[in-house]
Amino acid sequence: MTKERAIRVLIAKPGLDGHTRGARILTLGLRDEGMDVIYTGLRKTPEEIVGRAVKEKADVIGLSILSGAHNTLLPKVVELAKEKGLDRVLIIAGGAISKEDIPFLQQKGISAVFGPGTAIKQVADYIRQNVKS
Repeated sequence: MTKERAIRVLIAKPGLDGHTRGARILTLGLRDEGMDVIYTGLRKTPEEIVGRAVKEKADVIGLSILSGAHNTLLPKVVELAKEKGLDRVLIIAGGAISKEDIPFLQQKGISAVFGPGTAIKQVADYIRQNVKS
């Protein structure tokens, strides 16, 4: 009997944001949900994030951002991911993102945006339902 590979999630902090609490909690929570989670650490460029996603063979890129630069940085990650052939990678975001900006981010390729206080199980369930095998 073969064991199915765990979903690989890359959690990244794009830009100059220095807040790690949400990303670290999500990293641990998704691991508890049975996912293979890689946390990149702080202050990553879109190029670094996508390069790491390629290297790690990520199924999901989770972007945690509180700096207010989400309308610039997140679409850049999506654009670079497409250029690198990561069309099947689910890209989600979380953090301090205004509700008014969510439609723009979804139009640019962010699958879902999770705000502060979202339950880990809700994020995990969304990933399981939407990750492309």
